[in-house]
Amino acid sequence: MTYIPTTLIDRAVREKIVVVGVQFPGVETSSLERELRELRLLIDTAGADVVAEIVQRRDAPDAATFVGSGKVIELKEICLAVDADTVVFNHTLSPAQHRNLEKALGRTAIDRTAVILDIFAQNARTPEGKAQVELALLQYRLPRLRRASGSLSQQAGGIGTRGPGETQLEVDRRRLVQRMHRLQNDLRDVAHARATQRQSRERGRHREVTLVGYTNAGKSSLLNLLTDAQVVAENRLFVTLDPRTRQMPLPGGEVVLVTDTVGFISHLPHELVNAFRSTLDSVRFADLLIHVIDATSEAVEEEIAAVHEVLREIGADEVPELLVFNKCDIAGSRADELVTLHPGSVALSATTGVHLVDFVSAMAEQLRIDDRVRTLRFPMERGDLVAAAHREGDVLSTETDAQGITMRVVLDEVGAARFRDWRVE
Repeated sequence: MTYIPTTLIDRAVREKIVVVGVQFPGVETSSLERELRELRLLIDTAGADVVAEIVQRRDAPDAATFVGSGKVIELKEICLAVDADTVVFNHTLSPAQHRNLEKALGRTAIDRTAVILDIFAQNARTPEGKAQVELALLQYRLPRLRRASGSLSQQAGGIGTRGPGETQLEVDRRRLVQRMHRLQNDLRDVAHARATQRQSRERGRHREVTLVGYTNAGKSSLLNLLTDAQVVAENRLFVTLDPRTRQMPLPGGEVVLVTDTVGFISHLPHELVNAFRSTLDSVRFADLLIHVIDATSEAVEEEIAAVHEVLREIGADEVPELLVFNKCDIAGSRADELVTLHPGSVALSATTGVHLVDFVSAMAEQLRIDDRVRTLRFPMERGDLVAAAHREGDVLSTETDAQGITMRVVLDEVGAARFRDWRVE
Protein backbone atom coordinates (compact mmCIF):
# COMPACT_ATOMS: atom_id res chain seq x y z
CA MET A 1 0.00 0.00 0.00
CA THR A 2 1.21 3.50 -0.80
CA TYR A 3 0.07 7.06 -0.26
CA ILE A 4 -1.57 7.32 -3.68
CA PRO A 5 -4.52 5.39 -5.22
CA THR A 6 -3.50 1.80 -5.79
CA THR A 7 -4.89 -1.37 -7.30
CA LEU A 8 -3.76 -3.76 -4.62
CA ILE A 9 -6.82 -5.90 -4.85
CA ASP A 10 -6.08 -6.75 -8.49
CA ARG A 11 -2.50 -7.83 -7.93
CA ALA A 12 -1.69 -11.49 -8.47
CA VAL A 13 0.66 -11.43 -5.45
CA ARG A 14 -0.77 -9.79 -2.37
CA GLU A 15 1.44 -7.66 -0.17
CA LYS A 16 2.74 -9.15 3.07
CA ILE A 17 2.00 -6.96 6.05
CA VAL A 18 3.36 -6.82 9.60
CA VAL A 19 0.91 -5.14 12.01
CA VAL A 20 2.13 -3.14 15.00
CA GLY A 21 -0.08 -2.20 17.95
CA VAL A 22 0.93 -0.20 21.03
CA GLN A 23 -0.92 -0.32 24.35
CA PHE A 24 -0.70 2.90 26.34
CA PRO A 25 -1.77 3.41 29.96
CA GLY A 26 -5.56 3.50 30.32
CA VAL A 27 -6.18 1.42 27.19
CA GLU A 28 -7.77 -1.93 27.98
CA THR A 29 -6.35 -5.03 26.34
CA SER A 30 -9.77 -5.96 24.94
CA SER A 31 -10.07 -2.55 23.29
CA LEU A 32 -6.66 -2.87 21.64
CA GLU A 33 -7.44 -6.40 20.46
CA ARG A 34 -10.67 -5.15 18.89
CA GLU A 35 -8.81 -2.36 17.06
CA LEU A 36 -6.21 -4.81 15.79
CA ARG A 37 -8.91 -7.19 14.53
CA GLU A 38 -10.48 -4.29 12.70
CA LEU A 39 -7.12 -3.26 11.27
CA ARG A 40 -6.53 -6.80 9.99
CA LEU A 41 -9.93 -6.68 8.30
CA LEU A 42 -9.06 -3.29 6.75
CA ILE A 43 -5.80 -4.69 5.41
CA ASP A 44 -7.59 -7.69 3.93
CA THR A 45 -10.13 -5.37 2.32
CA ALA A 46 -7.25 -3.37 0.81
CA GLY A 47 -5.98 -6.57 -0.79
CA ALA A 48 -3.02 -7.53 1.42
CA ASP A 49 -2.24 -10.30 3.93
CA VAL A 50 -1.14 -9.96 7.55
CA VAL A 51 1.81 -12.31 8.13
CA ALA A 52 2.88 -11.15 11.60
CA GLU A 53 1.66 -8.98 14.47
CA ILE A 54 3.56 -7.21 17.25
CA VAL A 55 2.07 -5.63 20.38
CA GLN A 56 4.09 -3.37 22.66
CA ARG A 57 3.34 -1.65 25.95
CA ARG A 58 4.60 1.91 26.32
CA ASP A 59 3.96 4.84 28.63
CA ALA A 60 4.15 7.30 25.70
CA PRO A 61 5.02 7.24 21.98
CA ASP A 62 8.66 7.60 21.02
CA ALA A 63 9.11 10.91 19.23
CA ALA A 64 11.45 9.48 16.59
CA THR A 65 10.06 6.02 15.81
CA PHE A 66 6.84 5.73 17.89
CA VAL A 67 7.96 2.34 19.31
CA GLY A 68 11.58 3.04 20.30
CA SER A 69 14.90 1.99 18.79
CA GLY A 70 14.99 -1.44 20.46
CA LYS A 71 11.58 -2.42 19.14
CA VAL A 72 12.52 -1.13 15.67
CA ILE A 73 15.47 -3.57 15.59
CA GLU A 74 13.16 -6.43 16.63
CA LEU A 75 10.60 -5.32 14.06
CA LYS A 76 13.20 -5.32 11.28
CA GLU A 77 14.27 -8.87 12.16
CA ILE A 78 10.65 -10.04 11.99
CA CYS A 79 10.14 -8.32 8.63
CA LEU A 80 13.19 -10.09 7.24
CA ALA A 81 12.02 -13.44 8.64
CA VAL A 82 8.57 -13.24 7.04
CA ASP A 83 9.71 -11.29 3.95
CA ALA A 84 7.23 -8.49 4.68
CA ASP A 85 6.65 -5.69 2.17
CA THR A 86 5.02 -3.16 4.50
CA VAL A 87 4.64 -2.40 8.20
CA VAL A 88 1.28 -1.00 9.30
CA PHE A 89 0.90 0.81 12.63
CA ASN A 90 -2.48 0.95 14.33
CA HIS A 91 -1.80 4.53 15.41
CA THR A 92 -1.23 7.71 13.47
CA LEU A 93 2.41 8.34 12.61
CA SER A 94 3.95 11.78 12.22
CA PRO A 95 5.84 12.60 9.00
CA ALA A 96 9.16 12.37 10.88
CA GLN A 97 8.23 8.96 12.30
CA HIS A 98 7.32 7.79 8.80
CA ARG A 99 10.72 8.78 7.46
CA ASN A 100 12.69 7.37 10.38
CA LEU A 101 10.86 4.05 10.35
CA GLU A 102 11.21 3.53 6.61
CA LYS A 103 14.92 4.35 6.79
CA ALA A 104 15.49 1.96 9.70
CA LEU A 105 13.28 -0.87 8.41
CA GLY A 106 14.21 -0.64 4.74
CA ARG A 107 10.56 -0.97 3.69
CA THR A 108 7.33 1.01 3.62
CA ALA A 109 5.87 2.02 7.00
CA ILE A 110 2.35 3.39 7.07
CA ASP A 111 -0.45 3.89 9.59
CA ARG A 112 -4.13 3.07 9.91
CA THR A 113 -5.10 6.29 8.13
CA ALA A 114 -3.13 5.31 5.01
CA VAL A 115 -4.90 1.92 4.89
CA ILE A 116 -8.35 3.53 5.06
CA LEU A 117 -7.40 6.06 2.38
CA ASP A 118 -6.17 3.19 0.19
CA ILE A 119 -9.53 1.41 0.51
CA PHE A 120 -11.43 4.58 -0.34
CA ALA A 121 -9.21 5.08 -3.39
CA GLN A 122 -10.07 1.57 -4.61
CA ASN A 123 -13.82 2.00 -4.08
CA ALA A 124 -14.28 5.49 -5.54
CA ARG A 125 -16.38 5.21 -8.70
CA THR A 126 -18.06 8.54 -9.46
CA PRO A 127 -16.20 11.75 -10.40
CA GLU A 128 -17.29 13.32 -7.12
CA GLY A 129 -16.13 10.34 -5.07
CA LYS A 130 -12.77 10.25 -6.85
CA ALA A 131 -12.28 13.98 -6.30
CA GLN A 132 -13.09 13.67 -2.59
CA VAL A 133 -10.70 10.75 -2.12
CA GLU A 134 -7.93 12.45 -4.10
CA LEU A 135 -8.27 15.58 -1.98
CA ALA A 136 -8.02 13.52 1.21
CA LEU A 137 -4.95 11.71 -0.15
CA LEU A 138 -3.23 14.98 -1.08
CA GLN A 139 -3.97 16.47 2.35
CA TYR A 140 -2.41 13.38 3.89
CA ARG A 141 0.59 13.33 1.55
CA LEU A 142 1.54 17.01 1.64
CA PRO A 143 3.34 17.05 5.03
CA ARG A 144 4.99 13.70 4.14
CA LEU A 145 6.27 14.77 0.72
CA ARG A 146 9.86 13.86 -0.08
CA ARG A 147 11.91 12.94 -3.12
CA ALA A 148 12.50 9.31 -3.95
CA SER A 149 16.21 9.89 -4.48
CA GLY A 150 18.35 9.92 -1.36
CA SER A 151 20.13 13.16 -2.29
CA LEU A 152 16.79 14.90 -2.78
CA SER A 153 14.91 13.23 0.06
CA GLN A 154 14.93 16.27 2.32
CA GLN A 155 16.28 19.79 2.73
CA ALA A 156 19.80 19.20 3.94
CA GLY A 157 21.82 21.74 5.87
CA GLY A 158 25.35 21.37 4.49
CA ILE A 159 27.23 23.23 1.75
CA GLY A 160 26.67 21.60 -1.60
CA THR A 161 23.45 19.89 -0.58
CA ARG A 162 21.05 22.80 -1.04
CA GLY A 163 19.72 24.08 -4.34
CA PRO A 164 18.20 21.69 -6.88
CA GLY A 165 16.87 19.22 -4.33
CA GLU A 166 15.25 21.91 -2.26
CA THR A 167 13.88 23.64 -5.34
CA GLN A 168 12.36 20.42 -6.72
CA LEU A 169 10.73 19.67 -3.38
CA GLU A 170 9.13 23.11 -3.32
CA VAL A 171 7.94 22.62 -6.91
CA ASP A 172 6.30 19.33 -5.92
CA ARG A 173 4.66 20.96 -2.92
CA ARG A 174 3.37 23.83 -5.03
CA ARG A 175 1.88 21.40 -7.55
CA LEU A 176 0.13 19.47 -4.80
CA VAL A 177 -1.29 22.66 -3.31
CA GLN A 178 -2.51 23.85 -6.72
CA ARG A 179 -4.17 20.50 -7.36
CA MET A 180 -5.81 20.62 -3.91
CA HIS A 181 -7.19 24.09 -4.66
CA ARG A 182 -8.68 22.88 -7.95
CA LEU A 183 -10.30 19.91 -6.22
CA GLN A 184 -11.65 22.12 -3.45
CA ASN A 185 -13.19 24.45 -6.05
CA ASP A 186 -14.76 21.49 -7.85
CA LEU A 187 -16.20 20.14 -4.61
CA ARG A 188 -17.57 23.59 -3.72
CA ASP A 189 -19.46 23.51 -7.01
CA VAL A 190 -20.80 20.08 -6.07
CA ALA A 191 -21.83 21.41 -2.66
CA HIS A 192 -23.65 24.31 -4.35
CA ALA A 193 -25.48 21.87 -6.64
CA ARG A 194 -26.47 19.75 -3.64
CA ALA A 195 -27.78 22.84 -1.87
CA THR A 196 -29.94 23.64 -4.90
CA GLN A 197 -31.26 20.09 -4.95
CA ARG A 198 -31.99 20.30 -1.23
CA GLN A 199 -34.00 23.51 -1.72
CA SER A 200 -36.00 21.77 -4.44
CA ARG A 201 -36.71 18.88 -2.09
CA GLU A 202 -37.82 21.26 0.65
CA ARG A 203 -40.31 22.83 -1.75
CA GLY A 204 -41.58 19.33 -2.49
CA ARG A 205 -42.42 18.88 1.23
CA HIS A 206 -40.77 15.46 1.36
CA ARG A 207 -39.22 14.44 4.68
CA GLU A 208 -35.61 13.26 4.40
CA VAL A 209 -34.30 10.19 6.22
CA THR A 210 -30.57 9.39 6.18
CA LEU A 211 -28.99 6.03 6.97
CA VAL A 212 -25.84 6.29 9.08
CA GLY A 213 -23.80 3.72 10.94
CA TYR A 214 -20.55 1.87 11.30
CA THR A 215 -19.11 0.46 8.11
CA ASN A 216 -20.53 -2.92 7.08
CA ALA A 217 -23.51 -2.58 9.46
CA GLY A 218 -26.00 -3.17 6.63
CA LYS A 219 -27.09 0.31 5.52
CA SER A 220 -27.15 -0.52 1.80
CA SER A 221 -29.08 -3.72 2.49
CA LEU A 222 -31.64 -1.70 4.43
CA LEU A 223 -31.93 0.81 1.58
CA ASN A 224 -32.64 -2.09 -0.79
CA LEU A 225 -35.25 -3.49 1.60
CA LEU A 226 -37.05 -0.16 2.01
CA THR A 227 -36.92 1.13 -1.55
CA ASP A 228 -35.98 -1.78 -3.84
CA ALA A 229 -32.98 0.35 -4.84
CA GLN A 230 -30.93 -2.67 -5.98
CA VAL A 231 -27.66 -1.02 -4.98
CA VAL A 232 -24.54 -3.09 -4.36
CA ALA A 233 -24.52 -4.49 -0.82
CA GLU A 234 -21.47 -6.61 -0.05
CA ASN A 235 -19.96 -7.98 3.15
CA ARG A 236 -16.98 -5.64 2.78
CA LEU A 237 -15.84 -2.40 4.38
CA PHE A 238 -16.58 0.94 2.69
CA VAL A 239 -18.42 -0.42 -0.35
CA THR A 240 -20.61 2.72 -0.34
CA LEU A 241 -18.82 6.05 -0.82
CA ASP A 242 -21.35 8.10 -2.78
CA PRO A 243 -24.79 8.91 -1.33
CA ARG A 244 -27.80 7.27 -2.98
CA THR A 245 -31.30 8.71 -2.48
CA ARG A 246 -34.50 6.79 -3.18
CA GLN A 247 -38.20 7.40 -2.53
CA MET A 248 -40.05 5.31 0.04
CA PRO A 249 -43.85 5.34 0.38
CA LEU A 250 -45.17 5.11 3.94
CA PRO A 251 -48.41 3.32 4.92
CA GLY A 252 -50.24 6.65 5.27
CA GLY A 253 -49.48 7.55 1.67
CA GLU A 254 -46.72 10.08 2.22
CA VAL A 255 -43.38 9.64 0.47
CA VAL A 256 -40.08 10.14 2.27
CA LEU A 257 -36.60 10.35 0.76
CA VAL A 258 -34.13 7.77 2.09
CA THR A 259 -30.40 8.41 1.60
CA ASP A 260 -27.58 5.91 2.09
CA THR A 261 -24.21 7.37 3.13
CA VAL A 262 -20.60 6.33 3.58
CA GLY A 263 -19.96 4.13 6.61
CA PHE A 264 -18.08 5.42 9.63
CA ILE A 265 -15.28 3.76 11.56
CA SER A 266 -13.31 4.43 14.74
CA HIS A 267 -10.46 6.89 14.18
CA LEU A 268 -11.95 7.95 10.83
CA PRO A 269 -9.24 10.13 9.21
CA HIS A 270 -9.93 13.86 9.48
CA GLU A 271 -8.81 14.23 5.86
CA LEU A 272 -11.76 12.06 4.79
CA VAL A 273 -14.25 13.89 7.00
CA ASN A 274 -13.16 17.23 5.54
CA ALA A 275 -13.16 15.99 1.95
CA PHE A 276 -16.59 14.35 2.28
CA ARG A 277 -18.34 17.29 3.93
CA SER A 278 -20.49 18.03 0.88
CA THR A 279 -21.56 14.38 0.80
CA LEU A 280 -22.25 14.37 4.54
CA ASP A 281 -24.56 17.39 4.22
CA SER A 282 -27.34 14.87 3.71
CA VAL A 283 -26.71 13.83 7.30
CA ARG A 284 -26.73 17.34 8.75
CA PHE A 285 -29.93 18.41 6.99
CA ALA A 286 -31.91 15.19 7.49
CA ASP A 287 -35.20 15.16 9.36
CA LEU A 288 -34.28 11.81 10.92
CA LEU A 289 -31.15 9.67 11.15
CA ILE A 290 -31.58 5.91 10.97
CA HIS A 291 -28.54 4.69 12.91
CA VAL A 292 -27.96 1.13 11.66
CA ILE A 293 -26.01 -1.06 14.10
CA ASP A 294 -24.65 -4.58 13.61
CA ALA A 295 -26.27 -6.53 16.45
CA THR A 296 -23.77 -9.38 15.96
CA SER A 297 -20.75 -7.18 16.67
CA GLU A 298 -18.75 -7.79 19.83
CA ALA A 299 -18.22 -4.04 20.26
CA VAL A 300 -21.68 -2.56 19.74
CA GLU A 301 -21.30 0.26 22.27
CA GLU A 302 -17.88 1.26 20.94
CA GLU A 303 -19.23 1.38 17.38
CA ILE A 304 -22.21 3.49 18.47
CA ALA A 305 -19.80 5.88 20.21
CA ALA A 306 -17.59 6.08 17.09
CA VAL A 307 -20.58 7.03 14.93
CA HIS A 308 -21.70 9.66 17.44
CA GLU A 309 -18.18 11.10 17.47
CA VAL A 310 -18.26 11.61 13.68
CA LEU A 311 -21.78 13.07 13.88
CA ARG A 312 -20.52 15.63 16.40
CA GLU A 313 -17.58 16.45 14.16
CA ILE A 314 -19.81 17.25 11.17
CA GLY A 315 -22.42 19.10 13.26
CA ALA A 316 -25.19 16.49 13.00
CA ASP A 317 -25.39 15.44 16.65
CA GLU A 318 -28.65 17.36 17.18
CA VAL A 319 -30.57 15.58 14.40
CA PRO A 320 -33.24 13.16 15.76
CA GLU A 321 -32.01 9.57 15.70
CA LEU A 322 -33.59 6.11 15.60
CA LEU A 323 -31.34 3.20 16.59
CA VAL A 324 -31.86 0.07 14.48
CA PHE A 325 -30.13 -3.16 15.54
CA ASN A 326 -29.67 -4.98 12.26
CA LYS A 327 -29.01 -8.70 11.65
CA CYS A 328 -31.43 -9.73 14.39
CA ASP A 329 -31.99 -13.02 12.53
CA ILE A 330 -28.36 -13.91 13.29
CA ALA A 331 -27.96 -12.17 16.66
CA GLY A 332 -31.06 -13.82 18.14
CA SER A 333 -31.79 -12.89 21.76
CA ARG A 334 -28.85 -10.48 21.83
CA ALA A 335 -30.76 -8.12 19.54
CA ASP A 336 -33.69 -8.09 21.99
CA GLU A 337 -31.29 -7.36 24.86
CA LEU A 338 -29.82 -4.42 22.96
CA VAL A 339 -33.29 -3.02 22.26
CA THR A 340 -34.04 -3.25 25.99
CA LEU A 341 -30.80 -1.44 26.82
CA HIS A 342 -31.64 1.34 24.34
CA PRO A 343 -35.28 2.43 24.84
CA GLY A 344 -36.97 3.58 21.65
CA SER A 345 -34.75 1.44 19.41
CA VAL A 346 -35.93 -1.43 17.20
CA ALA A 347 -34.48 -4.72 15.94
CA LEU A 348 -34.54 -5.61 12.26
CA SER A 349 -33.11 -7.92 9.63
CA ALA A 350 -32.36 -6.04 6.41
CA THR A 351 -31.92 -9.31 4.51
CA THR A 352 -35.05 -11.20 5.60
CA GLY A 353 -37.36 -8.29 6.46
CA VAL A 354 -38.04 -9.54 10.00
CA HIS A 355 -39.66 -6.77 12.13
CA LEU A 356 -39.92 -4.46 9.10
CA VAL A 357 -43.44 -3.35 10.09
CA ASP A 358 -42.25 -2.39 13.58
CA PHE A 359 -39.35 -0.44 12.10
CA VAL A 360 -41.54 1.51 9.64
CA SER A 361 -44.00 2.33 12.44
CA ALA A 362 -41.18 3.59 14.66
CA MET A 363 -39.79 5.70 11.81
CA ALA A 364 -43.21 7.20 11.02
CA GLU A 365 -43.74 7.99 14.71
CA GLN A 366 -40.35 9.72 14.89
CA LEU A 367 -41.21 11.80 11.83
CA ARG A 368 -44.68 12.60 13.19
CA ILE A 369 -46.11 12.06 9.75
CA ASP A 370 -49.74 12.53 10.81
CA ASP A 371 -49.00 16.07 12.01
CA ARG A 372 -48.32 17.12 8.41
CA VAL A 373 -51.18 15.39 6.61
CA ARG A 374 -54.30 17.58 6.29
CA THR A 375 -57.70 16.63 4.95
CA LEU A 376 -59.16 19.53 2.97
CA ARG A 377 -62.69 19.96 1.57
CA PHE A 378 -63.32 22.34 -1.34
CA PRO A 379 -66.52 23.29 -3.22
CA MET A 380 -66.72 21.94 -6.74
CA GLU A 381 -66.43 25.41 -8.26
CA ARG A 382 -63.20 26.28 -6.39
CA GLY A 383 -60.69 24.89 -8.84
CA ASP A 384 -58.31 27.65 -7.79
CA LEU A 385 -58.07 26.13 -4.31
CA VAL A 386 -57.42 22.68 -5.77
CA ALA A 387 -54.59 24.09 -7.89
CA ALA A 388 -53.19 25.97 -4.86
CA ALA A 389 -53.19 22.76 -2.80
CA HIS A 390 -51.13 21.07 -5.51
CA ARG A 391 -48.68 23.97 -5.46
CA GLU A 392 -48.41 24.25 -1.69
CA GLY A 393 -48.09 20.59 -0.77
CA ASP A 394 -47.86 16.94 -1.73
CA VAL A 395 -51.33 15.61 -2.63
CA LEU A 396 -51.78 12.06 -1.35
CA SER A 397 -55.34 11.45 -2.55
CA THR A 398 -58.30 13.21 -4.16
CA GLU A 399 -61.96 12.17 -3.96
CA THR A 400 -64.84 13.88 -5.71
CA ASP A 401 -68.56 13.61 -4.92
CA ALA A 402 -71.68 15.67 -5.58
CA GLN A 403 -70.96 18.07 -2.69
CA GLY A 404 -67.29 18.85 -3.39
CA ILE A 405 -63.67 17.71 -3.54
CA THR A 406 -61.85 16.05 -0.62
CA MET A 407 -58.05 16.04 -0.67
CA ARG A 408 -55.41 14.62 1.67
CA VAL A 409 -52.36 16.86 1.41
CA VAL A 410 -48.98 17.01 3.12
CA LEU A 411 -48.50 20.64 4.19
CA ASP A 412 -45.90 22.54 6.18
CA GLU A 413 -46.91 25.09 8.81
CA VAL A 414 -47.34 27.92 6.30
CA GLY A 415 -49.49 25.79 3.99
CA ALA A 416 -51.56 24.48 6.88
CA ALA A 417 -52.28 28.04 8.01
CA ARG A 418 -53.33 29.08 4.51
CA PHE A 419 -55.90 26.28 4.21
CA ARG A 420 -57.09 26.41 7.83
CA ASP A 421 -60.65 27.38 6.86
CA TRP A 422 -60.94 24.41 4.49
CA ARG A 423 -59.69 21.73 6.85
CA VAL A 424 -61.99 18.93 7.99
CA GLU A 425 -61.42 16.42 10.80
